[in-house]
Amino acid sequence: MPVISDQFSSPRLETDLDLDVVIIGGGPAGLTSAYELSKRQVSCTVLEASGVVGGLARTVPYKGYLFDIGGHRFYTLVKIVEEMWREVLGNDLLQRPRLSRIYYRSKFFQYPLEPMDAFWKLGMAEALLCGLSYLHARLFPQLPEEDLESWVSNRFGRRLFKLFFQSYTEKVWGLSCRQIRADWAAQRIRGLSVTTLLRDALAGRAANPDGELRTLIREFQYPRFGPGMMWSKTREIVESRGSRVILNAPVSKIAWQPGRVTHVVAGGTIYTGSHFISSMPVRQLIETLDPMPDGLVKAAADFNYRDFLTVGLICKGSHLFPDNWIYIHEPKVKVGRIQNFGNWSPDMVPDPATSSLGLEYFCFEGDQLWQTPDAELIELGRRELAQLGLVKPEDVLDGVVIRAPKAYPVYDQTYRDGLRKVREFLEIVPNLQLVGRNGMHRYNNQDHSMLTAILAARNVLGAKYDLWHANVESQYGECGDEITEEDLRLMDESQPRVPATK
Repeated sequence: MPVISDQFSSPRLETDLDLDVVIIGGGPAGLTSAYELSKRQVSCTVLEASGVVGGLARTVPYKGYLFDIGGHRFYTLVKIVEEMWREVLGNDLLQRPRLSRIYYRSKFFQYPLEPMDAFWKLGMAEALLCGLSYLHARLFPQLPEEDLESWVSNRFGRRLFKLFFQSYTEKVWGLSCRQIRADWAAQRIRGLSVTTLLRDALAGRAANPDGELRTLIREFQYPRFGPGMMWSKTREIVESRGSRVILNAPVSKIAWQPGRVTHVVAGGTIYTGSHFISSMPVRQLIETLDPMPDGLVKAAADFNYRDFLTVGLICKGSHLFPDNWIYIHEPKVKVGRIQNFGNWSPDMVPDPATSSLGLEYFCFEGDQLWQTPDAELIELGRRELAQLGLVKPEDVLDGVVIRAPKAYPVYDQTYRDGLRKVREFLEIVPNLQLVGRNGMHRYNNQDHSMLTAILAARNVLGAKYDLWHANVESQYGECGDEITEEDLRLMDESQPRVPATK
C-alpha cells in the first residue's frame, strides 16, 4: 500500500469549484459527504427516500421516549471522524460507561467470558461437564475444521460452544453454524482460547496478543438524544451552508451514458449534477439504472440482506439492569439482544421512574416474523421479557415496533461476483461513487461509512482515493485535515467481521 497523505500548508484546489453534487441517501454516509463538500463551498443536493435522516443510525421517537435502532456506539480510532462528531455535537456528545453481558439460564455472564465467573454461575456439575468436553475436543478434534461449529468446538469444547456461541450466532445470521465458514471465527475470536482466558484471568485482564482490549471497550461516546441527533444537526448545518436535503425523495431512475451519469429522477423530479455519490443499497441502485447495463442484468440478485426489527417497550422501574445491552443466548426465546436506552443516555427516557427497552429480533424481510402484526410483536416482547425473568408482564406499559430492512449485508456465495460487475460498471461512469454500508455492501461500523464518504467528497474535489481498497494515489489534495495510511489501517481493522457461508 502506498503512503497516504493529504498534506498542504494552505487551501489549494485544482478543480473547478462550479460543481453540483447529487447525493443519494441521507444516512451517515450521505450526510457526511454533504458536510465535507458544503464545508468547501460546494453545492449539494441530498435525496433521502424516507421522511427522516439518519438511515440505520436514526433515532425513533415514541411518546417522548427515544429508541436507537441497533445501538450505535460512537467509538473510532480515526481522528477525522471523531472531530466531525465533536464539531457537530459539541457538549451533547456524552462520555458513557459500557457494560454488555451474556444472559443465559437466568444469569448474567461477563462478556468477554471470564473463566471463574462462568464456573460459579454454571455450577460445579455443568462446569465439570464443560471441562470434560474441552479435554475431549483437545484429544479428538473435529476434522476437517471447515465450519464455525467445528472451529469453536475444537478450542472450547462442544458444550461451551452450545452454551455461549451457537444460539446467538444462529439468531443473528439465520444460518446454522455448520453453514458458516471457519475463517469467520478465526477473525472474530483471534487469539482467544480457554488457555488464554485462564492466563488473562490470572493476570487480571482480558487482553489480545498485543496487550490491548479488542472486544470490550470500557467507555464510548454517545449523543445526548441518540444517534439521530447527530444526523439531524448535520442536516441543519448542511442546509445553513446553502445545500439542500430533500426528504421523501426515493430515487426511481439513474440515467447514464458512457462516460458519466447525467441525472437521477426522485419523486418525479429530475436532478442533474456534475458528480453523484450513492449510499443506497447496491441491489436497488442496479434496479434503477437506465439503461440497464448488459453486465448487470442479473447482478441485482447477487446481493442479499439480513434484516431485523426492534420491539420498543416502555416499562415500570428505573434500574432494571445496568447493561447498555445484553446478548440473549437462551434458545427458548426468539429475541437476540436487548438494549436499555436509559443506560445509553438518561435523556432518552423522559420519565425517570420508567425504562425503555429495545428487543431486537433478527429476521428476513417478508418472512413470518417480519410480517407479524405490531400488536402481536409487542405481546411477544412482553411475554419473552417475563420468560427471561427481566420484567413482569404487568410492568410493560406500552410498546412500538420499528422495522429495519437491509440492516446487514450478507456475505454469501454470490455477492463478490456482483461487486466485481458493479465495479466494472463504475469504471464507465467515473462521476458516480458508492459509499457506506449498503452503498458498498460492506458490513461496517459508522466510522467506516463516514470515512468513505469523506474520501468520496475529496475525490469530487480532485483527490484519487480508491474507496474499495482505502488506497490513494493523490497528486494533489484539497484543503482539509490530513488522512494518513495509519488512519485507514486502524479504521479497517476496527470493523466487524461478517460470516461467509460454506
